[in-house]
Amino acid sequence: MKYTKLGNSNLIVSRVCMGCMSFGDPDKGMHKWTLPYEESKAVIAYGLEKGINFFDTAMAYQMGTGEEYLGRALGELTQRDKVVIATKYTPRMPQQLGEISGGDWIRQCVDNSLRRLGTDYIDLYIMHSWDTATPIEESLEALDSVVRAGKVRAIGVSNCYAWQLALANAAAEKNGWAKFVSIQGHYNLLAREEEREMAPFCYQTGVAMTPYSALAAGRLSKRPGETSKRLELDAYAKGKYDATAEADGAVIARVAELADKRGVSMTEISLAWLLTKVTSPVVGATKPHHVDGAVAATELELTAEEIAFLEEPYVPHALVGVMAGSVGRFPIKNVWPVK
Repeated sequence: MKYTKLGNSNLIVSRVCMGCMSFGDPDKGMHKWTLPYEESKAVIAYGLEKGINFFDTAMAYQMGTGEEYLGRALGELTQRDKVVIATKYTPRMPQQLGEISGGDWIRQCVDNSLRRLGTDYIDLYIMHSWDTATPIEESLEALDSVVRAGKVRAIGVSNCYAWQLALANAAAEKNGWAKFVSIQGHYNLLAREEEREMAPFCYQTGVAMTPYSALAAGRLSKRPGETSKRLELDAYAKGKYDATAEADGAVIARVAELADKRGVSMTEISLAWLLTKVTSPVVGATKPHHVDGAVAATELELTAEEIAFLEEPYVPHALVGVMAGSVGRFPIKNVWPVK
């Protein structure tokens, strides 16, 4: 396994991050394909054995049981200072806006995640999606307070636009607060819209890119006709990828062709491409061979010609998932308050 510094932080992370949305009580939350505890622990143990030290979860995963499973497993398997734990908080729901302030909500969420994870600190604490109901300065001040309290080592953000990240870090710098050191966006060979503005901004400012859906929920690792429990049951992923399946098929075919030529798996080709662009992609795993493919990808070097071959069929895609149609939901007064 290879390791690198996470952006402008002091965190040293493996070149692949184990995405932990696969872990948690399958009877809780929106996903029915997640693994129960002992199976989750076995995959986490295998990842540790293969050198992965970076694990990403969220308070939203299976009603908090995802955090509980990860924290419990790591506590049983390794020493706390040997791993980098990232988790994410969900902004307030509309019915909560009158009950608690945005800043107090963040501090409450941190304490709850610490309890579920069974740890004294979180290495990377991430805003799961842009909080439209809280002025960004209020969120940043609260996030800075948990960093100063020693509960969080660094902060990141997920599912936002480059201009939002730029404005947030400018506000943090102005006020002497902790800046976002990472962005977790939707980026893979089938979804390359981050290359328009987010990627150039991150390259220029040292913000680490740790994209999710690195294998497009399995679509970039399987040939036509191959399936999995997640491919069959993950309705959220279907909503992100089914509409562009025909255009995406041309890219997937090239991944398969190059995998055959190089004598490696489609997983290795897809992730090796992404590793030329980002710091540490978030890769989900439910079986040991999923881990093997991700780890092997860190050793696979693609030529410039191979990279161009994989990229050539791509056509522009509409934003999907959390980012779909979200531009109009961001009134300027909510994302850039003037004091």
